[in-house]
Amino acid sequence: MKESILLAYKKRPRAWILNLAIFIFIVLIFIASTPYIPYKGIQEKSISIAYSILYGITQPDFSYFLDFSKGALPYLLLETIAIAFLGTLIGAVFALPFAFLSARNVVPKWMAHVGTFFIAVIRTFPAFVYGLMFIRVTGPGPFTGVLTLAVSGIGMTAKLFTESIEDLDMGIIEGLDASGCTTIQKIRYGIIPQLMSNFLSTTIYRFEINVKNASILGLVGAGGIGYPILAAMGAYRWKDAGTLLFGLIVVILIIDYFSGRLRKKLATGQ
Repeated sequence: MKESILLAYKKRPRAWILNLAIFIFIVLIFIASTPYIPYKGIQEKSISIAYSILYGITQPDFSYFLDFSKGALPYLLLETIAIAFLGTLIGAVFALPFAFLSARNVVPKWMAHVGTFFIAVIRTFPAFVYGLMFIRVTGPGPFTGVLTLAVSGIGMTAKLFTESIEDLDMGIIEGLDASGCTTIQKIRYGIIPQLMSNFLSTTIYRFEINVKNASILGLVGAGGIGYPILAAMGAYRWKDAGTLLFGLIVVILIIDYFSGRLRKKLATGQ
């Protein structure tokens, strides 16, 4: 037994050459990247500004949480959540046809390549760029944020939907095909029931991302809490900025907790 183990150890693949080559390649990339990121040192006021921001976050003004007027902190947080929810819902609905048109086990390969190409094009542009484009069309406001999150979310959601579709149990589909079912019937009775939990889990995960993206899109006037944070920081009102950030942190933590539990239940089927 011992001799067979030693013999297998001696015959093991000599992977150290490949590992060394990969390490050298990564080091070379790192060295080649450093000239493009010059370090100019820390500015004189940077430490004091960082301290002011941290102090504002750790010493929030809780009276802002009790102000339910329009434009106050609770209103801005609810607006951010509403923008993320509607953007996620619309994006998921439009991602479904793209996903089915990109699944190689559902449609012909040439059609799957076309669908994958369109998904890649949509995913190329970040949400911030979509926000800058939509704000020129619809003007500043929450509606711009909804459109931005919907379009920017189609790419990632459709890609994850496509991966779930391609992992289907094709035995059920073949049985429906043998029964003479049409393509629509195969999707309705053979594909959707298998994918519903995965689709919901992906949509919930995208909602988490969109809550954070919605707060960023506020910087370009697309509604939500982003612009008030930027305005507070621009006016050096660090305590107000810290209060807004603290409220956003609390909301994101709550959403992450409940969405994580919900995704776990969907994965286990309980």
